[in-house]
Amino acid sequence: MGIEVTVKKWGNSMGIILSKQIVEKEKLNENDKISIQIIKEANFKNVFGSLKRKMSGQQMKDLVRQGWEN
Repeated sequence: MGIEVTVKKWGNSMGIILSKQIVEKEKLNENDKISIQIIKEANFKNVFGSLKRKMSGQQMKDLVRQGWEN
C-alpha cells in the first residue's frame, strides 16, 4: 500500500504523521514496529528550459536512444 505523507520537523528530528484512516485500516497501536519505503518525489522545476541547446522532440529521443545502443 502506498500513501503520501509530508515530513515535518520535530525538535532536532524529522517525523511523519499517519492519518487515522491508515492507523485503523492497518490496526496500528502505539509502539508497533513498522517498515516504510522512502521514495522521494523528483523536483523538475529547474530542469525544464535548462537545456543549453534547442532541439525537437524527435532529436531528443534520438539522442537518448544513442545511449541504449551501447
